[in-house]
Amino acid sequence: MLIQLNLPEYYFKFKSAGQRKYIFDNIRKRYVVLTPEEWVRQNIVSYLVAEKNFPPGLIAVEMSLRINKMEKRADIVLFSKQGDPLIIVECKAPEVKITQKAFDQAALYNMNMKVEYLVITNGMVHYCARLDHERSTWTFLPDIPVYPFDR
Repeated sequence: MLIQLNLPEYYFKFKSAGQRKYIFDNIRKRYVVLTPEEWVRQNIVSYLVAEKNFPPGLIAVEMSLRINKMEKRADIVLFSKQGDPLIIVECKAPEVKITQKAFDQAALYNMNMKVEYLVITNGMVHYCARLDHERSTWTFLPDIPVYPFDR
């Protein structure tokens, strides 16, 4: 049922209740409904911790944001030790094609945060862009930087 993503394999805790299956979220410290998008989110969080050295305490999952008087949720936000947002990660289900709409969604979340990096993933394809707010430009990178990184 769960497809292998274009990421290393990680160990997860699961449980079932009725017809629903749940996965344990190590950041939120609770079981959450296992959807295709949640599968991607949990795998990318594990990747960020295991492969990119991000401390779990500096990661927020489904972080609430207020944009133009509307409540939104960023899938994943990574912070510096000083509490500054560094990276917004937008996750899509594996079958969802990454389009301009996904980048626009992450850019909308970034209006208030002014992060240095945007990551868009469906678990199969991953994009990472470094933003230059002073020049209003961005550059695609071959991979997500390893924490800590030069700023």
